Amino acid sequence: MSSDQTPAASAGSPHGGQDSPFRSEPTARDEAPQFVLPLVVRIERAAPPARTDALETAARAVLRILGDERSGGEGEWARAMRDWQDARIRKVVRRARGTEWRRAEALAGITVMGKSAEVRVFPPVPLDGWPKDLARLQVSGTDLDDPEPPVEADPATPVLWLNPDLEMSAGKAMAQAGHGAHLAWWALPDEERASWRDAGFPLAVRTAAASRWSELTTSGLPLVRDAGFTEIAPGSCTVVADHPALRRH
Repeated sequence: MSSDQTPAASAGSPHGGQDSPFRSEPTARDEAPQFVLPLVVRIERAAPPARTDALETAARAVLRILGDERSGGEGEWARAMRDWQDARIRKVVRRARGTEWRRAEALAGITVMGKSAEVRVFPPVPLDGWPKDLARLQVSGTDLDDPEPPVEADPATPVLWLNPDLEMSAGKAMAQAGHGAHLAWWALPDEERASWRDAGFPLAVRTAAASRWSELTTSGLPLVRDAGFTEIAPGSCTVVADHPALRRH
């Protein structure tokens, strides 16, 4: 797995619904405490999850915590969620198995099940203040593969399109898919958010055809740019969030 501590670029503000620019330069907010959203993927040696399913499950995990009642209003996670989303939207993916996974499950969070993947998402923590049972987990390690190519996505399903020109580890791609889902959530009107949540956050993660990527990045749909802290060059476009409701607005 690979960590991803990047801001989600071209992201809508959680407070005003307006686009905020990609911030590659330091700002005053960077001097305040920074937070990160931890995600842990379960990877047992005998039965690792399929790559695409892990990416989709990670994206749904981000949406689940964004839409959870504990994350809003006076909820127990609300302050941490606000502090996290007010700064650079860092997400870090780590891996666990066996006893490590059971210890992670004992911490406050949400486990999301895919077809073969399990991802647990936790409320944001200080960048330098991870709980010890998460801090000890590995970031790098076993990568993931798809046993067979994913089927074509249903046109009615929200799709997170990956850049076909980038090579990313599974962990990096999981975090980027989470960024894309996050931007789609911010961009949607409240009623569309509620509808998506009530449906269980259906979505697909697919690699875009090379011939279509340029069209997607100029379509006005939410676009993630990477800060370049790990694996890829700063400013790289990684994901376009293509939610059907956003095509109508």
